[in-house]
Amino acid sequence: MTIGAVQPVPTVSWDGDAVVLIDQRLLPGRTVFLRCRTVARLADAIASLAVRGAPAIGIAAGYGAVLAALEAPRGRGFRTAVSAGLDLLARTRPTAVNLFHAIGVQRGILESCRSRDQAVEALLSSARRMHEEDLEASRKIGRLGAGLLPEGARVLTHCNAGGLATGGLGTALAVLFEAHSRGRLEKVFADETRPLLQGSRLTAWELSRAGIPVTVLPDSAAASLLRSGAVDAVVTGADRIARNGDVANKIGTYPLALAAAEAGVPFYIAAPVSTFDYGCPDGDSIPIEMRSGDELRKLGGRILAPSRAEVHNPAFDVTPARLVSAVILETGVAFPPLPRSLSKLTAQSVGATICRL
Repeated sequence: MTIGAVQPVPTVSWDGDAVVLIDQRLLPGRTVFLRCRTVARLADAIASLAVRGAPAIGIAAGYGAVLAALEAPRGRGFRTAVSAGLDLLARTRPTAVNLFHAIGVQRGILESCRSRDQAVEALLSSARRMHEEDLEASRKIGRLGAGLLPEGARVLTHCNAGGLATGGLGTALAVLFEAHSRGRLEKVFADETRPLLQGSRLTAWELSRAGIPVTVLPDSAAASLLRSGAVDAVVTGADRIARNGDVANKIGTYPLALAAAEAGVPFYIAAPVSTFDYGCPDGDSIPIEMRSGDELRKLGGRILAPSRAEVHNPAFDVTPARLVSAVILETGVAFPPLPRSLSKLTAQSVGATICRL
């Protein structure tokens, strides 16, 4: 058995006239699919985290360009209307760079099309290609990353970097799926990932679905778990990687990297090349999304903090390159010094991106 035998999660798909998404806000209790027939509905699904994870957001935006083309009027205003739809999608999540890569690709295709029908066909073909390339990248990341883990590995991961965050297989979880298939994985520890619990709700669901033993722990227990010697490696995903190797990922990743360094445990990032951003020189240049205070004030309708209390709720943090043991890409494994190795492994695949501050 290899990762190719793992059944992809139907995270994002195209169905005739709609982008179909698993509503991740309802997992693991219910599996509900959203049909987004308009760009506005898709943008809301991205902003509200019905679909999330940098690669999955990029794929959704790729299909979203097709929705924009279907909505746009024929004639002289067609390209302007489609571009406005892409602008709406671009405003949903500022940190995940895959979103902007996908939109940039679709804008280029739009400019080369002479008619509405040609644009719809070309944009859909491009989105499907993005989807297939993501699945293949996941398989390669899994194979390369599994070789870094010791026999009987006990791995800690944070947030969700599985099929739900990608085209269906994952980045960090692709490594774990492949290690499990090779008999190299003993168990996985999954941080709950406050405040929206993507680790306990989504990662534990995916690992259990694959038959992999998983233990959920509060984020605040990760450092002591690492210190105890119970973890052999940490593997997480990424939402953006700067040119110098600094990594933006779900909030709580940075303290996890600090604790891993203190404990002498290798800290690996698994991400597709599309997550690398030449336009960001370092982590200070990566825009960090701030989420609503209600995500911390409320849980299941219950009030957890007084309304007068201010809330600091960043969705992401930045882990300095010096704390990263390696970055696992589909093109190879980048070891320190990361600026040089990342440049070699991404130069043929990624164009310049404008860092949005």
